[in-house]
Amino acid sequence: MREPGAALARRITWRESKQSYLTMRLLVDRDLVDDGYRAYAYFRWADDVVDKTLGIREERVAFIRGQRALVEALYAGRRPEALREEETMLADMIRNDRWDNSGLRSYIDNFLTIIEFDAERKGRLVTEEELRSYTDILALAVTDAIQYFVKNGHPYAADEWRIAGARAAHIAHMLRDMRKDLPEGYCNIPREYLERNGIAPGDVDSPAFRAWVKSRIESAREQFRLGKLYIDDMDVLRTKIAAHWYCARFEHVLDAIEADGYRLRNEYGERHKVIAYLRMIWVAVRITARHVASKSGKRVRSPAVASKDCRPS
Repeated sequence: MREPGAALARRITWRESKQSYLTMRLLVDRDLVDDGYRAYAYFRWADDVVDKTLGIREERVAFIRGQRALVEALYAGRRPEALREEETMLADMIRNDRWDNSGLRSYIDNFLTIIEFDAERKGRLVTEEELRSYTDILALAVTDAIQYFVKNGHPYAADEWRIAGARAAHIAHMLRDMRKDLPEGYCNIPREYLERNGIAPGDVDSPAFRAWVKSRIESAREQFRLGKLYIDDMDVLRTKIAAHWYCARFEHVLDAIEADGYRLRNEYGERHKVIAYLRMIWVAVRITARHVASKSGKRVRSPAVASKDCRPS
């Protein structure tokens, strides 16, 4: 029998992100599928509370602090009464965390840090360092989630390019949502760049803004390259497919922005869902073939090897 709240979490995940739903349904460990839905649904709710429900900064920050206190209590074995339905999802997910340092706590803490940053920064410009930290924390959270929910307990390598693919995806994510986020008070271009070039956040079609977009795409492409070296060296096929699906989703966005001459659109949704699903199938087939070849000793590592002096941007 499925646990309480799982059906709602599945519905929320399916409604908000078909790719996330399919990734969990097909690739996540069987005993963690419902927790994967819970994780998506809980953070979707928390993000919406900060973005859409609470209009005052102090209320947003207090909400996140309350969620952090709840996480602390749950990991200490204390389950408060009268939890919201979404908080029950969090409680059930934490209850099922079977390992110390499993990656789930890191995922939860880092994702709350991301939402907390959004709660605090709404309506103000941010610095290059803040955006760099924002991306790296989000990338760590995503990577921890994939490696917790797929082949739980497996000793994944922790080298310097572990989060590179997710870092690239977040760069693409911020570009994708730029026009949509600006009216909501979120600006994903650094304050220093705007001041140096004498442009405003809304000058998205200006040459200087488009030059910045081009530089971010170049950075994302390099991070995808490095991240895929890490992904392709993993020995768990399901994790490889999940990570490549995640990367491909945002590489499609980069392709679209380049095709538009680095002018950002209001939306980047798939016009043809069938094409998106076919793309997922093709990626899975290609990665599976390479994985099988590597196990049989036929795989030759990609020549695109990171140089020793290359560092994340």
